[in-house]
Amino acid sequence: MIELILVRHAKSDWGDPGLDDHERPLNGRGERDAPVMAARLAQSGIEVERIISSTAVRARTTARAFGAALGVEVELDPELYAAPGSRLLAKAVATGAASVMVVAHNPGISDLAARLSGGGIEHMPTCAVARFEWDARSWDEVEGRVADQWGLDTPR
Repeated sequence: MIELILVRHAKSDWGDPGLDDHERPLNGRGERDAPVMAARLAQSGIEVERIISSTAVRARTTARAFGAALGVEVELDPELYAAPGSRLLAKAVATGAASVMVVAHNPGISDLAARLSGGGIEHMPTCAVARFEWDARSWDEVEGRVADQWGLDTPR
């Protein structure tokens, strides 16, 4: 089985208009939602081999909450910041792992979720977790296919 978990970063803080977008932290809701969603995913029994995340503060903070809950080290990749869905998927495939989590941003993450769900997921709200599974042995068998099974969990 091949599994991809997409996580949109938790709610970010817009309080400092002079702060560079890449440096925006989570706001209070984001700080609450990330560990709750991470614990919920961990309780599902999932085993994630790799977690890759955008280097933006809000994404890497979200990813670290998931990494802590799942016992997986987070790998930061600057190419995931503001990346289109095609790049997010290519980065997941490049890990070679059978179960990969990608923590990134809209619109790329919602675009990819829509594509992999055959249009079933129209939008990934902040801190949403989308899971995609394919009955396949390698990523080569998965490329271009809608997931055999998928689900979406949101903090609200």
